Formats: sequence, C-alpha cells, structure tokens
Amino acid sequence: MGYYSFCDAGTFLSHSHSRLTMRWLLRLFGLAFAIALLFVGWMAYFALSPLRLNTAVLDFAIQSGSPLRAASRQIAQAGVPIADWQFTLLGRILGKAAGIKAGSYEISQGITPLQLLEKITKGDVTQTEILLLEGWTFRQMRATLDAHPDIRHDTAGLTDLQVMEKLGLEGSPEGRFFPDTYLFARNSSDIDILRRAYRQMDQVFSAGWAAREKGLPYSSPYEALILASIVEKETGKTGDRAQIASVFLNRLKRGMLLQTDPTVIYGLGEKFDGNLRKRDLLADGPYNTYTRPGLPPTPIAMPGTASIQAVMHPAKTEMLYFVARGDGSSQFSRTLEEHNRAVAKYQLRKGN
Repeated sequence: MGYYSFCDAGTFLSHSHSRLTMRWLLRLFGLAFAIALLFVGWMAYFALSPLRLNTAVLDFAIQSGSPLRAASRQIAQAGVPIADWQFTLLGRILGKAAGIKAGSYEISQGITPLQLLEKITKGDVTQTEILLLEGWTFRQMRATLDAHPDIRHDTAGLTDLQVMEKLGLEGSPEGRFFPDTYLFARNSSDIDILRRAYRQMDQVFSAGWAAREKGLPYSSPYEALILASIVEKETGKTGDRAQIASVFLNRLKRGMLLQTDPTVIYGLGEKFDGNLRKRDLLADGPYNTYTRPGLPPTPIAMPGTASIQAVMHPAKTEMLYFVARGDGSSQFSRTLEEHNRAVAKYQLRKGN
C-alpha cells in the first residue's frame, strides 16, 4: 500500500515539474516572440520613415573600397540624419553588406533609409560631365581636367610622361586621347577619365585604320594619327578635311615640305603669342615643317572623327596648295602660280 502511494506522489511531482517547465518555456518563447516583433517593427519603422534633411538636396560621397560600416559613417558625417550603426544593421539584415558601390550620390528630401540603401547598392551615382574639345593639345586637356571642381586630381604635380606611366603607357601623350563629352561620378580620378579617353581614341582610330583605303603612304598607324592632328588644326570645316588631307599626302609623295603653320605654332609652345612671324618659320626645329621634310615627330593636337576619316579616306585630287578664304573654308590650287593668286586674293587683300 505504501509503495503504490510513494509512486503516485513521485509521478505527481514529476508531472507538476514538467507543467511548470512548459509554462516557463512558453513564457520565454512568448517574450522572445514579442521582442522579435518589436525589433522587426522598430527596424521597419526606421527603414520606411522619410529622412528629414536640412536641405532640399544633399550630396555625399562613398570612398572606393569602403565596407558598409565605413560607408554608413561617411553618409552620416555628410549630414544625412541616420545612426550609422542602425543603417549598418539594416544593410546586414537585408544581405546588402557586400554590395556597396563607391561614388558620389545625391538625395532629396523624403528619402527613406531603405531607399538610400537601394541607391548605394545599385550604384545610382550622381553624374557630371567634362567636354574635351577637338584640336586641343594635351596641355590644354590637362588644364581643363585640373580646373574641374568635381574631379579628383591624382595627376597634380606629375609630368606628362609620369601621367603616361600612371596609365601604363609609353611615349608622347599628344593626340592619343579622344575629344568627346565624358560623364563621370563626382570625385572620380582624372586618371580614370584619361584612361577612358585613351581607350575611346584607340577604338575609333583602330576602326578607321582597319577600314582605310589601300595605297596610302603611311609607314605606321602613328603617322596617320600625326597627319590627322594636322588636318584637325588646319580647318574647322568638315567638307574641306578630305581635300586638305589630300594636299598633304600629295606633297609627302612628291617629297615636298608640308609647310603647315600649326606645327610651327605647336613647336613654339607657350612662347607663341598669337602672331606667327617670318623668323618663326625660318627657325629650325623638330616641328618646323618649313625647314624639315616629312611629318613632325608627334601629333600636335587631339583629332576628332572627321579628321581621322579624312586621312584614312582622302579626296582624290592633284592639289598641292591651299589657303584660308577667311570664312572658314579653303581655296585649293594645283600649282604655285594658282596658289599665289589665291593668297593675293584672300590673304593680302584681307591685310589691307
């Protein structure tokens, strides 16, 4: 009788302990669930609440190589009203921590942290632009890059050859960058823009060289690039470029001096004051095509597509001379006598 009573008591205590444990587990689970709901609600409220910016539009930059934590800190330091640790937590919860894109960004009033996170992981950067003009020298190109307020000037203080080394290139930089409008994110490096301009020139020029007419007297593509730069500086009139290319090629075939002013001006460099004098034409130098035969040693400017096409597909003429008419176009001549008459008509008359 006592034995069965003892067993019944033990069973009762065991069952009571189990029920108590279960109640505590249920309470803990309920508490954890409630905390989880509060956490989810808190993060959702943070993620979806519009940010109150101090200005209608705010710019910030994320540096290259920045992880999510560093990017969050840079955003907060730029004046975006977020707690960087909370924004970092949001990115990690959503699996976005590894997708941060460097660059310059622009946000407007009312953006939410979730939209901001999407923006910096998609790389929706703010773009600006720079225009590199046909006919510019590399010196003019660098000056324009240096003056742009949205460009990071990594080439500051470097020589032209050192810039080329940075690009992994050799030789003169003149004429090897394509004139165009380039879009870029704010705070982009000038090296990156130069690299893009070089690649663009390589693509455009390589395509032109591959499709060139047969029988042209170039010993290398570089000679065609040099002539294209001269054609670029000789006229701004697209319709005259193929004829000007023809004149220079006809002179090269006959062993005649090119006698083109732009090469002399390029050789003078910063000493050129806007007035080309007779003594300049007589002073021998590597770029003086009045005293030295053939092409100058390098291009003298950035040629555009039209000038590149002109030297790859020159007009078929017997012209050996040309002179500016004063309206942007040129008068072409076969003989020196015809040329002298054209000079008297268009140049000497203009000087009177």
